[in-house]
Amino acid sequence: MGISTHVLDLATGRPAAALAVTLSRLIEETWSVLYVTATDNNGRVTTLLPESYSLSPGVYRIQFDTSSYFAQRRAACLYPYVEITFEVRDAAEHYHLPLLLTANGYTTYRGS
Repeated sequence: MGISTHVLDLATGRPAAALAVTLSRLIEETWSVLYVTATDNNGRVTTLLPESYSLSPGVYRIQFDTSSYFAQRRAACLYPYVEITFEVRDAAEHYHLPLLLTANGYTTYRGS
């Protein structure tokens, strides 16, 4: 099905727009970048897979460039990057991985 994300900036109570996001896949102990994009005005990336790529079982990583995001807002942050590493076991499922973010913390979960 696919991979998507949604980022909320909990300090402002608003979506984290224009946050750089990179999707990679672990192939033989090396991370291979599949797609680089940014969140839209609603803090979403509805599809992180390139059109030419079919989701298959394996280990994937979503990296969020939180340092640049907070620097644009003139704020320091503790975590310059947030990485969510996860395993796709069933390629027929959709993997939605939201990120709740502040300058000094974050949490994530599998959404729907």
